[in-house]
Amino acid sequence: MVKKGAAPPPERSPEGMAIPFAVNISFFRAVITYPSHFSELRTDLMKKKPGISTPHDATFRQFLAHPDVARDFMMLHLPAELRALCDLNTLKLESGTFVEDDLRQYASDILWSMKTTTGDDGYIHLLLEHQSSADKNMAFRQLRYAVAAMQRHLEAGHKKLPLVIPVLFYHGSRSPYPFSTNWLDCFSNPEQAGKVYSSGFPLVDITVIDDDEIMNHRRMAALTLLMKHIRQRDMIELLDRLPLVMVKWISPEQVRVLINYMVNAGEAPAPEFMRALAERLPQHEDELMTIAQQLEQIGIEKGLQQGLQLGEQRGIEKGEREATLKIARTMLQNGIDRNTVMKMTGLTEDDLAQIRH
Repeated sequence: MVKKGAAPPPERSPEGMAIPFAVNISFFRAVITYPSHFSELRTDLMKKKPGISTPHDATFRQFLAHPDVARDFMMLHLPAELRALCDLNTLKLESGTFVEDDLRQYASDILWSMKTTTGDDGYIHLLLEHQSSADKNMAFRQLRYAVAAMQRHLEAGHKKLPLVIPVLFYHGSRSPYPFSTNWLDCFSNPEQAGKVYSSGFPLVDITVIDDDEIMNHRRMAALTLLMKHIRQRDMIELLDRLPLVMVKWISPEQVRVLINYMVNAGEAPAPEFMRALAERLPQHEDELMTIAQQLEQIGIEKGLQQGLQLGEQRGIEKGEREATLKIARTMLQNGIDRNTVMKMTGLTEDDLAQIRH
């Protein structure tokens, strides 16, 4: 029993040791006032908002941002055939991230540039996945990030694509990693996808297709013929073929589309071509004749404009010449010899002969 006015007995630790009351009060005050280190700890333990760096991301970056650490990582984890392609002594940390904003709470990345063992440019893109459930399409995402790194390389002024090696660092809740690391396995039929994407894309090069063959292209014939020859200044050679496929294979509306294309793309067709085409397409005669007249008017206006510009330029040149002759006359009148005058003004002996003292 504690007597009135006496100090309370000291508290005891679990081991029975007395704890000074002053220490307990100090600790209590420290806890309830949340000094800065407690506040920081509390903040770090709060749930992260989307887009904010996670502890996984921060720790991962702090380690792998060091060249020596990154080099050890590559030596340990890159397959031998890929490691043989890399000069790891040339590793250089690159800035930026390719992970989308809405995914940065689930994944983070680091990009290292390097030289390959053949001296070419290359990169290693290291992706850390730290969401609890793995993304089954992660291989496709990594391909997209690799292509983004290639695109940035080209935009920096390089002419060739770099080798980009994607690496996934996984520490998810499921073990082992449950999905394929080959992006083709993201398709429902990987074998079929492999055939499509492992060879060159189909090419339709109409510049090497003979016009007679194009005539057999049915509903594509008119468009193909016109696009093949659209850059020619004179398309008169199309007059025998183009109307035939227009009448036989395409609708009146499609004919109008091609007429507009002729006027607005490439070299503007001559009015004579449009009149000749109108004779072969009587159902579009009015429209074609109107266009021919408009082209003629444009030609006249263009000619007038060019004439005005030429006249203006000639006037400027004439004024400059007269000014030069005037300067030369003054120089001669002041006793400067003719050779010096010609050298300083650029005039010839014949020019000086025209000057009257």
